[in-house]
Amino acid sequence: MLPFKIHHIGYLVKKIDAAIRDFAQLGYVVTQNTVFDSFRKIHICFMEKDGYVIELVSPADENSIVAGLLKKYKNTPYHICYETASFEKDFAYLTEHGFTAIDSPTPAPAIDGRRVVFLMSASIGMIELLEAF
Repeated sequence: MLPFKIHHIGYLVKKIDAAIRDFAQLGYVVTQNTVFDSFRKIHICFMEKDGYVIELVSPADENSIVAGLLKKYKNTPYHICYETASFEKDFAYLTEHGFTAIDSPTPAPAIDGRRVVFLMSASIGMIELLEAF
């Protein structure tokens, strides 16, 4: 078992401001204001409630990396992000054990420029691996 820590649940939304408002009605608090990720063409906002962190992700335009997902799945949770202190080692381990990288490790502007990579598993779907500080 790898020593991963769950960092957040990624939640795909069409309208980020409306999602922020509705999650606030459920008691979530914005922990980081909305950030634009120009590489992925998405808007991102982190919110927290009772120790649970969600990452609201909204496409900036139809060329966004998540635009197709939004059309197919609508507003929905769509990935779990795992934080690791051994990014390279754990990334290699996951790819050797059936997870397929769907992008390359790149800096995430909304998470202090730490590297992230998204991977798919046929049995559990998408995960995100996040480099710890």
